[in-house]
Amino acid sequence: METREGPPAVSLVPSHSQAPQGPACVSSGQAKMSAQESCLSLIKYFLFVFNLFFFALGCLIFCFGIWILIDKTSFVSFVGLSFVPLQTWSKILAISGVLTMGLALLGCVGALKELRSLLGLYFGILLLLFATQITVGVLISTQRVRLERRVKELVLSTIQNYGSDPEETAAEESWDYTQFQLRCCGWHSPQDWLQVLILRGNKSEADRVPCSCYNSSTTNDSTVFEKIYFSQPGQLGLRARPRPSADLCSVPADNHIYREGCAKSLQRWLHNNLISIVGICLGIGLLELGFMTLSIFMCRNLDYVYDRLARYR
Repeated sequence: METREGPPAVSLVPSHSQAPQGPACVSSGQAKMSAQESCLSLIKYFLFVFNLFFFALGCLIFCFGIWILIDKTSFVSFVGLSFVPLQTWSKILAISGVLTMGLALLGCVGALKELRSLLGLYFGILLLLFATQITVGVLISTQRVRLERRVKELVLSTIQNYGSDPEETAAEESWDYTQFQLRCCGWHSPQDWLQVLILRGNKSEADRVPCSCYNSSTTNDSTVFEKIYFSQPGQLGLRARPRPSADLCSVPADNHIYREGCAKSLQRWLHNNLISIVGICLGIGLLELGFMTLSIFMCRNLDYVYDRLARYR
């Protein structure tokens, strides 16, 4: 009698069941977390050291600004320049120093203490600065004609009102410094100064220009600054008002002065230094982008990494 074999029995239990995670898997996860923790530590100390450097730089800038405010004479002797817009530069240096110190302090404390709030604020300020620089660059490139016209109006207004207001000398000092550095005189030419009442001559004396127009390289006369003209109201009329703090320094317009206007000198300087200016702007932008990337990476991964480490431990 034939026996029929039934269908083979099928086992409901899988032949290769999933093994529970053993010590090897846990060890692998801990190694991965240790690598991420080491990466975050490296970023943390990198941000701390660089922001500490910028904090020291901000302190130095701030100290220079305070030095100018406290003792202008010794600062001028240290720099070795006679025409320095001290009032303007003191404020610029002091404000720049405070801002640099504040931003660097945020980065230092946020990175060292691993505080997400400070790192987020640090990232936000850097992003604002970066966006402002991009906006200024776009405006300068698109509104160049209007900007040139505005600069021309400001310079001519400064020349026209030169020495008229004893309390407002920041613009005049800045323009004297520009003429001294660029070796030029006036905006278009030295003729721009001949319209200034306080520098206008009379029958016995020639017209004069500020001492920043003097070209010392064309003469060996070392006594020219000993013959500086000090304006007197009686000689120049009742409307002429000399500065009470410092007499107006001027030299004869027919003397050894720069004959080129500052408009051409400024254009030539920008053309010669265009690559350096663009390189500096790109360097600052890339530095800001780098710090933003590191700060946001650290900010976003702090909770994740330490939460995973707590699980494995």
